[in-house]
Amino acid sequence: MSIPPPGAEPTLWELHRAVVQLREDQRGDLAQLRDDLRSDIAALANRLNQVVTVDVYRADQRNLALRIDTLERELETVKVERDQDREQASTNRRLIISAFIAPVLLTVLQLLLAARGSP
Repeated sequence: MSIPPPGAEPTLWELHRAVVQLREDQRGDLAQLRDDLRSDIAALANRLNQVVTVDVYRADQRNLALRIDTLERELETVKVERDQDREQASTNRRLIISAFIAPVLLTVLQLLLAARGSP
């Protein structure tokens, strides 16, 4: 192949070869760009499938707040019932103790009165 002298115009054949080479290079680059773009779009779609929307997040937060409120009410109810049970147990203990001690005290009092009353 001969090298044209400087300043000479390229031949039609050389221009045609250069244009064909550019097209082939561009096809390869465009195919690579298209493949890269497809993979990027697929990765983005995958990430978007994993993203929680604001509406879903807010609904979940409301649901969580309602559940916490319900648990707090149930806990308060349990505390009140426990306090009532403690008071009832205390009252029951007092009644049981007085049920056993009262007859003993009455018997001792009767014995003391009988001992004082008969000289």
